[in-house]
Amino acid sequence: MDAAAIKAKFDEHKVRTGHEIRKVKVGGFDIDGVLRGKFVSLDKFWNMVDQGFGFCDVIFGWDIGDVLYDNAKVTGWDTGYPDAHATIDPSTLRFPPGEPDTATFLVDFVNEDGTAHPACPRSLLKRVLAKAADLGFAASFGSEFEFWVFKETPESLHQKGFRNLQPISPGMFGYSWLREDQNRDFVHAILDEMTAMDIAIEALHTETGPGVYEVAIGYDQALRAADKAALFKTHMKALATRHGLSVTFMAKWNHDLPGSSGHLHQSLWSMPQAGVPRRNVFFDEKAEARLSTTARQYLAGQLALMPELTALYSPTVNSYKRYVPGVWAPLTASWGPENRTCAIRTISGGASSTRLEYRQTAADINPYIAMATCLAAGLYGIERKLEPPPAGKGDTSTSKDFKALPRTLKEATAWLSASKGAREILGDAFVDHYVITREWEVRQFERVVTEWELRRYFESI
Repeated sequence: MDAAAIKAKFDEHKVRTGHEIRKVKVGGFDIDGVLRGKFVSLDKFWNMVDQGFGFCDVIFGWDIGDVLYDNAKVTGWDTGYPDAHATIDPSTLRFPPGEPDTATFLVDFVNEDGTAHPACPRSLLKRVLAKAADLGFAASFGSEFEFWVFKETPESLHQKGFRNLQPISPGMFGYSWLREDQNRDFVHAILDEMTAMDIAIEALHTETGPGVYEVAIGYDQALRAADKAALFKTHMKALATRHGLSVTFMAKWNHDLPGSSGHLHQSLWSMPQAGVPRRNVFFDEKAEARLSTTARQYLAGQLALMPELTALYSPTVNSYKRYVPGVWAPLTASWGPENRTCAIRTISGGASSTRLEYRQTAADINPYIAMATCLAAGLYGIERKLEPPPAGKGDTSTSKDFKALPRTLKEATAWLSASKGAREILGDAFVDHYVITREWEVRQFERVVTEWELRRYFESI
């Protein structure tokens, strides 16, 4: 869409709702998946549509807590934290529920020469999708997130030190019709508001744990799927606040309770052609488990690079608290048909539903980075015509037939830094910046005295 098309959409919104668009909110996602944005006047917005605009590049120079990196290269004190050039993606237009006079857009960050900014996650995914298109493929993804809901406000969370929190519902009660009915206002708000935000929800249900829910976001073209997944997490937190609640997507918020998965369903499709229907190239009715040669090669690429790409899939120190036996998180670079102990579960449906479910990821992913990495690793396998190892059987978390996955962010980051495969599929500039940010994250954690240490050593040592 150009400016004229956007104006037409604004006019349609006015006819439909009776509200004229008077304000615009624009934003982009940083390396940690945090949406950084601002309101702009309508007059300024129309200039931005055609020319782009400056957005302080400090958003790529600080961490998730707004603390400045001491090791960043893409920006810093030596550059003076200048503006990065941001461009509006008109296709991301949304009219947020409860803000009838407001329109929102996502942005991409680019260099002066028009190339992608090395720290922009959305631009990374677009670059990998362009590579897929060159090979004749279009990628589709769907995401599933588990998240925990508490009867807490941002103020009470901090006052309590994020301890002794009150969940929205007590006890372990997965797939509970009763709990959904008891919290009907909140549950229906999720379904209704996400629909209004163009984030189609296929399913929503309680999981096993006090106050935990799981959502399945509808399958879509990869970039739209990543937009929806990233916006879901952001809008879910805002929605919860309006209901006097708080939500976390941490991989493991409590050591006594299950972790929060963030599985990615994915498939490749033939590129659209006039008069030729799109085809799921993962499906082959005559092949074993209905997985085509292309699907097996894609799977093999992901398995081959999985250990050295783990820091991209599991981006926080906390991510690795989920990597323990017996909690449904994979510990090996494994795969198997309909096997939920594997890192990749193959699902042999029909021509439209045969796909791979990537199960290594948790709900704390940056959707753009995780999807870009999945897709790039799969294309790596296709280009090299790789063949996966034999499928795992039973509990593959203890199997010696597959490569073990790194168990800490420090270890995973070291593997990523040394990975030739990661640099080949994602580029040196992005990998170097990402490694720097994860090394920083590890250093921040290593200096902290934890509650566990105090309880264990304070009195007895």
